[in-house]
Amino acid sequence: MSVITYATPIGRLEYLVGMHYLEVPAEILQQLGGKFNMRLLCTVNHKLTFQGGLMALGQGNAYISINNKRLKQLGVKYGDVVQVTLQEDKSQYGMDMPEELAELLQQDNIGRERFDQLTPGRQRYIIHYVSAVKNPQLRIDRAILLIENLKQLPLGKESFREMLGLGKRP
Repeated sequence: MSVITYATPIGRLEYLVGMHYLEVPAEILQQLGGKFNMRLLCTVNHKLTFQGGLMALGQGNAYISINNKRLKQLGVKYGDVVQVTLQEDKSQYGMDMPEELAELLQQDNIGRERFDQLTPGRQRYIIHYVSAVKNPQLRIDRAILLIENLKQLPLGKESFREMLGLGKRP
């Protein structure tokens, strides 16, 4: 896939309060291969690059979420037209692995094996959940919680709730 650049206004999904997005028109989606199951490096206004995935918007169009923090960093808002550059994200997980989780998976062979058996989306969920906090000890605690719970779950039954220890109660 080559690098694709186009202009689009910042949109807002009314049914998800505060959710902003960058539209990927159908013709751009076709240039990307016409599939939604790919991770991309998205650069906005040649200033800010982040990893993201395509979601269906309807009528052959897709979107990439952009959060309020990124909008603020760019100095843009809903309705502003921005330059978007897309290229395939060739990183292993489609997002940066926090060092605390990487270290745990290096030390825990069974945990690593179970993590590797998860779908890419579930792997990213774990990575995101661990990365979402600034405190290193809390990242360690979250990584241990998720991987320990994951090791207890039957293969193919790895729900997010159960990985968090919030599964069905008797």
